[in-house]
Amino acid sequence: MPELLLKQYTDCQRNTINRLYAQYFLCLTLSMLNTKALRKEQTEKAQLVIRHDVLSASFRPEFIAGADVGFEENGTITRAAIAVLHYPSLELVEYKIAREGTVLPYIPGLLSFREYPALLAAWSQLTLRPDLVMVDGQGIAHPRRFGIASHFGLLVDVPTIGVAKSRLCGEHAPVGEEVGSCQPLIDHGEQIGLVWRSKKRCNPLYISIGHKVSIDSAMGWVEHCMKGYKLPEPTRWADGIASNRAFFRQTMQKSL
Repeated sequence: MPELLLKQYTDCQRNTINRLYAQYFLCLTLSMLNTKALRKEQTEKAQLVIRHDVLSASFRPEFIAGADVGFEENGTITRAAIAVLHYPSLELVEYKIAREGTVLPYIPGLLSFREYPALLAAWSQLTLRPDLVMVDGQGIAHPRRFGIASHFGLLVDVPTIGVAKSRLCGEHAPVGEEVGSCQPLIDHGEQIGLVWRSKKRCNPLYISIGHKVSIDSAMGWVEHCMKGYKLPEPTRWADGIASNRAFFRQTMQKSL
């Protein structure tokens, strides 16, 4: 809404009006979208996802990255963070944050189209090139087998793994309470991931193929990147950077 008209309202009222306008324009965008075409694109691109290891069993990466996406300004700004860790020390060596105007409203099953522009912007800023990326989200554990980990992996042509905190589709047997307990995630008779207890008294993680990695290797790399927290270090750092969490702020202060 024009600033001249907003001046007659209180700050609280102006914030409410701006939020409603943002939601209105996102809904308007949704009404103009051909969501059927986007779903068709997902189905077609899912066929291009490589579900086996392209790296040899003896390969040891130098850098492993984590990627996380969030939203600001009532969803009108997409924020992506990529954290690059040295392997096997898992020490943070580089990170980038990108903020882009949100190009798509929230549509279940189509989140990758909403998230990947900011991820690509953050990726383009990196001076180091990761050998493997763990993405906070689904890979092939998606109704059309094309979540953000697969979408991003295909775009940047790098092995990726989906590390999600919740289930999007599929069913699984109860996961034991012990750390390391695991169950296959099955959807329409196909295994699309693993449900893995990474820490006691925490909900399990949903691990899936992103691109250019097998499910066994995906699980193995996640295990190699654990340091006692619920999340593997790459996505834990990406989440911490994106959300400016206390451990990230403390790390930055120590480096000054």
